[in-house]
Amino acid sequence: MNAAIRAIVKAGNHYGIEIVGIQKGFFGLIHDKMQSLDSRAVYNIIHRGGTILKSARCEEFKTKKGRETANKVVKKNSIDALILIGGDGTLTGGKLFGREFDVPVIGLPGTIDNDLYGTDYTIGYDTAVNTVVTAVDKIRDTAHSHDRLFIVEVMGRDAGFIALRSGIATGAEKILIPEAKTFKEDLLESLKKGIAEDETSGIIIVAEGDDTGGAREVEKIVRDRYPDYDIRVSILGHIQRGGAPSAYDRVLASGLGYQAVKGLTEGKRDVMVGSINRQIVFTPLDKTIKYNSPINVELHSIAEILGL
Repeated sequence: MNAAIRAIVKAGNHYGIEIVGIQKGFFGLIHDKMQSLDSRAVYNIIHRGGTILKSARCEEFKTKKGRETANKVVKKNSIDALILIGGDGTLTGGKLFGREFDVPVIGLPGTIDNDLYGTDYTIGYDTAVNTVVTAVDKIRDTAHSHDRLFIVEVMGRDAGFIALRSGIATGAEKILIPEAKTFKEDLLESLKKGIAEDETSGIIIVAEGDDTGGAREVEKIVRDRYPDYDIRVSILGHIQRGGAPSAYDRVLASGLGYQAVKGLTEGKRDVMVGSINRQIVFTPLDKTIKYNSPINVELHSIAEILGL
């Protein structure tokens, strides 16, 4: 997100637009947590993970009274438009606020899950995948050395993009994602085949939202059938959400941040700026919120063939 913030400020300077940062998102919008952002404020932040503006959930913004308070703050600070960086919840709140109070809103897709409709990649997704790949590569060394099966749980409550792409990149023997039903017997038969071929180590990557119930449940399923198998569970958790952003994420965020400012100067509003087939597109917030980005079916087939 820092790369996007930097790009927005730099583009604002180019177009003669003053940029104000809102601390902690909608919470800051309600409680008037504003700071002027100039080039000095965004100097040396492009390589930093997270966001210098911080982020927070805000139940108050979900109420009409909360949004009315936010609108008073918007008027008080002479804010002409909002650029929001976030996922489905952020964009939903922005769409509602923009329409209630006639404020131009442009969204940037910021979520590691990569599940927003209207862009091939979301800000943070590539970095999260690379973090998983680095971790699993290290786990693989232990798995091979000690003849162990590791079940690695990655983030993805409703979407399996991280699990699918990182699983292919690390050569995982099995990948379990929410979008594809996991059949217990299919999983066990895959492992049986590996055992028959003397593959005594391996990696199963599980998205936390998989219908098995996550890595711990997969462990129980495997232990019940193969009690002698040496199994370990590794839940990667929030390490996936931090760290220095990848080069791809920095370039993506920079481009989308610039296009958001440029879009506002062209009169665009109630849209999310994204990148599809390496082309900048503006998708109405209604569509972005209504639809989910579908999993790549061909990529999933490849994962199945290249696994056990």
